[in-house]
Amino acid sequence: MRRIFGIGETVYDILLRDGQPVAASAGGSVFNSLISLGRVGLDCAFISQIGDDYIGTIIEQFLHDNGVHNLQLTRLPGSKTALSLAVLDENNDAHYSFYKDYGGATLNFEIPRITASDIFMYGSYYALNPQIRSAVKPLLEHASSSGAVIYYDLNYRSNHAHECLALAPSILENYALSTIIRGSEDDFNILYQGSDSESIYRNIIQPAGCNTFIVTHGSKSVELFTPSKRIAIPVPKVETVSTIGAGDNFNAGIVTALVNSSISSNTIKADAISEDLWHSILETGAAFGSEACRSTQNYVSKEFAMRYAH
Repeated sequence: MRRIFGIGETVYDILLRDGQPVAASAGGSVFNSLISLGRVGLDCAFISQIGDDYIGTIIEQFLHDNGVHNLQLTRLPGSKTALSLAVLDENNDAHYSFYKDYGGATLNFEIPRITASDIFMYGSYYALNPQIRSAVKPLLEHASSSGAVIYYDLNYRSNHAHECLALAPSILENYALSTIIRGSEDDFNILYQGSDSESIYRNIIQPAGCNTFIVTHGSKSVELFTPSKRIAIPVPKVETVSTIGAGDNFNAGIVTALVNSSISSNTIKADAISEDLWHSILETGAAFGSEACRSTQNYVSKEFAMRYAH
C-alpha cells in the first residue's frame, strides 16, 4: 500500500464565536489532512512535535484512534502544546492567534524510508521557518529524490507578510522540489500582491521547476494549471459552520483521488493525466473541503471518509 508521509505543526484549536468557546479540536494544516486520510483508510505517518502535557497526550491518542502513525512525534520535555484561538466571524471564517511554548527547541528526527510509490505532504510556515529549515529541507530532498509525489500547500498567513522577501529563497526551493503546488487566492495576494493565477504559474511556478499548480478561490472555484491544461471547476455550495479545515481537507481529497487512481509522480510530471480525470480529482478535493465546512471539526467525518475508502 502507498504510504502518505506528512510533516507539520501540531496545535490545539479552540474556536470562539461571539466571544465564547464553541468547540476544540486537535489541529495543524498537515495534521488535519492526515486525520482525514487516516479515516479514508490510507496508511499515514506524521512527523511533528508536541508539548509534554495533557493536551499532547490527547493529540497523541487522537492520531492513533484515526489510524495515523506517530512516526516521529517528539514530546518536548517541560513544554506545553501550542494553542490556537480561532475567532469565527459572521461568515464563519477564522482569524487566528497562536500561543506557543517551545522556546528554542529544534526539530530532531530520523529521516524515514520514502519510496517512489509514496506521497509526501508539507507546507505552511513550518516548511519555511528558519529555526527548523535545516531539519525540514533534507527530508524534502530525500522525498523528492525517491520519486515520491511531493504535495506542497503554501498556506501563507498574513502575520508572515513582512517575511516574504527573506523567505523567498526557501519558497523557491520548495517549488523546485514539489510535484504539486497548491495555494489559496489569499496566499498569493500576500506573496505576489494580487498577480493573477496564470501569471504566477507561467512566470514563477513553472520556471522554478514545478509543472502542476492548483489555486483555490474560497467558496467560488478551483483552478488547475499544467503545461497543456487550464481547468476551472466551481465549489459546491454548503451551509458553512467553520472554514478552519477547508483547505487542509481539500488537500486530503486531492491525495485520496491520486491514490485511488494510482497516479504516480512521473505521471504528473509528464502531464499525462487526462482532462476528465483532473476534473474528477479536483471535484474530490472540493467535496472534502466542503464537507469539512459543515462542522466545527477540522476533518471530514468518518462516515463521509468511508465513501472514498481505498
